[in-house]
Amino acid sequence: MNHLHITPKRYFPFLTAILFFTLFWGYSQKPQEAKPPNIVFMIADDWSYPHAGAYGDALVRTPTFDGLAKNGAVFENAYCAAPSCSPSRASILLGKYPHQLESAGNLWSVIPSKFTNWMRLLEDYGYHTGKSRKGWGPGDFEAGGYTHNPAGKDYEDFDVFLEARGKDRPFAYWFGSQDPHRDYETNAGVKTGMDVNRVPVPEFLPDVSCVRNDILDYYYEVERFDRECGNILAKLQREGLLENTLIVMTSDNGMPFPRAKANLYDFGSRMPLAMYWKGHIEGGLRITEFVNFVDFAPTFVEAAGLPRQAEFSGNSLLPLFDTEAAKAGRDMVFLERERHANVRKGNLSYPSRAVRTHEYLYIRNFEPDRWPAGDPTVHQSVGQYGDVDNSITKYLIMQGKGNSEKEAYYELAFGKRPEEELYILENDPYNLRNEANNPKYASVLNLLRKHLTGWMENTGDLRAKELRTNYWDEVLYTPTYQMENKDISVEIQAYKQLVRDGGGFKEVQCLDP
Repeated sequence: MNHLHITPKRYFPFLTAILFFTLFWGYSQKPQEAKPPNIVFMIADDWSYPHAGAYGDALVRTPTFDGLAKNGAVFENAYCAAPSCSPSRASILLGKYPHQLESAGNLWSVIPSKFTNWMRLLEDYGYHTGKSRKGWGPGDFEAGGYTHNPAGKDYEDFDVFLEARGKDRPFAYWFGSQDPHRDYETNAGVKTGMDVNRVPVPEFLPDVSCVRNDILDYYYEVERFDRECGNILAKLQREGLLENTLIVMTSDNGMPFPRAKANLYDFGSRMPLAMYWKGHIEGGLRITEFVNFVDFAPTFVEAAGLPRQAEFSGNSLLPLFDTEAAKAGRDMVFLERERHANVRKGNLSYPSRAVRTHEYLYIRNFEPDRWPAGDPTVHQSVGQYGDVDNSITKYLIMQGKGNSEKEAYYELAFGKRPEEELYILENDPYNLRNEANNPKYASVLNLLRKHLTGWMENTGDLRAKELRTNYWDEVLYTPTYQMENKDISVEIQAYKQLVRDGGGFKEVQCLDP
């Protein structure tokens, strides 16, 4: 077999695309003997659907993800269990919904080691396991009984991880990038040649140049994640390991923008997902059935040939790759969130549950008197409305309060929400118009309410019996740092100055809010 050689360059998305055509189409078609597959799980930090070429985004360059989608399967309706790092990652590793994981239903939590962990299970079965960079977290895994991160022992990179395995030993590797989590390098996107005028701005954000530029900086980090994943796959190919490796590429929760990350709306919970496993997944599959990330654990356990673990709440995804099999039971997905950060007086949660179907999104907010994005005043946390990461986009929307033309963006991002929300997706893909009080949809609302209640009861959700339980308000919150409030006008002026001083590339001007 001829090895591929990659020449290091600062920006090489199109080189990675060429690599994939060679890798997938030039690789030996000879089937191998059945043996436990290797598993490579690659997860971004704050990447939303549909920001990949495979989903029709014509601006962001994601040749690695697109190659997996073309030669494996791409999922149209994949959802994280909770739109927040720690609970999402806990559900991935433990195969249970966040509300079933005690304190791990929160960000900055403690993750109990008593629950079955697929990475640890594979290690017990003989797999070489490990991770690089961000695994489960942020939080305290030692307080929960783990001796190392629940995603595996830490390795500097994939090369070091492979060097540490025994000969012919199957492996499970977790690559957890910090991209595209904030903070961003201002103007990184335009420096790579992306055109600010081509940015698709979600309708819950103001379509002004500063927001477009902020999205470009997010795209820049999405592309960097894609390139690093491409390097891992190139290593697999060079080592002759690609043929029997199940590869997953996805994200933990949505983009770090207002009304996205930490929200049950689609831009917070709907994830990019592509999977590749030669001989097991037919190339070019586009899967429209609903997937929740609690499904990863039973998928990996089944792929490895282990017995199904009864305590898993999810179901294996492997039957979805059988084009002849029935796909019943995946016509909806259930979502949730509890406390994201310490952003409300008393360190209170903002508890919500949701059910998403192809036609509707129904959300139940159990504490509608609380601020969904955090308090508008600061006590000891990350700033005003602290569940939204600080950014120029956030500050511009905050300054729109009281402005008749911009007030709507402020209310969507930061305003209080009613107990029930219902969105009709056919004509409201950005989840902007709540139809819960519209008599036309009364029967739909009642049916979705019953589905959600039934799921909560069947999965042992504490809120099924006590809607306003304070359990997640009171469990341990682990960070030790504090941040002071920021002067919004100073932040905006500093951002504008960075743009003006950039030089050497297309200048992007911020519009005053």
